Amino acid sequence: MFGIQHIKFDSMTYVFHFNNGLIKREGRGLSFFYFAPNSSIVAIPMGSNDLPFIFGESTNDYQQVTIQGQISYKISKPKELADILDFTVADNGVYKKNDIEKLNQRIINEAQTATSSYIHSIKLKDAIRSAKAIEEQILEGLKSSVAISMLGIEILGANILGISATPEMARALETETREKLQQEADQAIYERRNFAVEQERIIKETELNTEIAVEEKQKQISEKKMESMIQKSDNERKLREMQLEADISVENQRKQFIEQKTENDKKEAETQGYVIEATLKPYKEMDWKILTALNNNPDPRFNIALAFRQLAENADKIGNLNISPELLDSLLNEKTR
Repeated sequence: MFGIQHIKFDSMTYVFHFNNGLIKREGRGLSFFYFAPNSSIVAIPMGSNDLPFIFGESTNDYQQVTIQGQISYKISKPKELADILDFTVADNGVYKKNDIEKLNQRIINEAQTATSSYIHSIKLKDAIRSAKAIEEQILEGLKSSVAISMLGIEILGANILGISATPEMARALETETREKLQQEADQAIYERRNFAVEQERIIKETELNTEIAVEEKQKQISEKKMESMIQKSDNERKLREMQLEADISVENQRKQFIEQKTENDKKEAETQGYVIEATLKPYKEMDWKILTALNNNPDPRFNIALAFRQLAENADKIGNLNISPELLDSLLNEKTR
C-alpha cells in the first residue's frame, strides 16, 4: 500500500537493505518494512553448498580423461560477494538474476585451472589412479586463488568421485589389463608349479639328508659300540692282568711266607735238636745200667727183663740155665692182667 512492503528472510540469509544507494540495515534473518520505490534488497545465502562438477582434460600421452567431483564451499564475506555479483531480490523475495550459477561456474573454472597443469604432466594410467592427488591440487588451487578470495567464499573441501577415460581407451585398458592379469595368472600357475617342484625337490633332499643323517648316526652308534666293546675288553684285560698281578703278588708273598716259615721251622728244629743234644749229652756217655738204675722202676718184671738181658749178654759164660715154668707163667699172667 502506497509502495510500503514487508519482507522476511531466514537465519541462513544475510540481507543488505539499500535505501537511496546507502545501506540502511544489514544482518542475518532480518524482517522489516521498506519503501519499495527507493529501496533495493540484496540477499546472500550463508549456508554451505555442494557444487558438483565434471570436466575433461588431456594427459601427457594425449589421452582425454573426464574428471567428476564435488566442491563444498560457503560464503564467508557476503559484502564482498555483493559488490561483485548481483543477488538482488524482488518484492516477493525471488532473485532478479541467477548469479549463483555465475559463482558456481567461476569456482569450477578455478578448480579446472588448478587441475589442468597436473593432469597435463602425467600419463593416462597415472591420471586414472590420481584421485587423491587431484583433490589436493583443487584444494590448494582454490585456497590460493585470488579470484576466489575476492568472491568472499571459503572452500570447505573437494572430492573426486571418478576419473574415466574415453570408452574406446577404457576398453583398450580393460583388454590390456585383462591380458596382463591373464599373464600374471599364467605366471602365478607357473610359479606355483615351479614352487611345487621345488618343494618336492626340497622334500626329497630333506628325506635323503635325513637318511644320510640316520646312517651317519647309526655309523656313529656302531663306532661307539665298537669303542665301548674295545674299552670293555681292554678293561677286562686290565682287570685280568691286575688279578694275575695280584695272584702273583699273593703267591710271591706266600712263597716268601713258606720260605720264611721253612727257615723258621728249620731254625726251630735246629734249636730243638741242639737243646735235645745238649740235654742228652750228659747221658750219652753214661752206662745204660746206670740209667736204668736212675729210672728206679719198681716193676719186678722190668727187673727180670734186665736180668734176662744180662744173661743174654753173658750167655757165653753160662753153661746151663733153668727157668721154671711157674716163673714165666707168673710173668705172662701179670702182663695179661
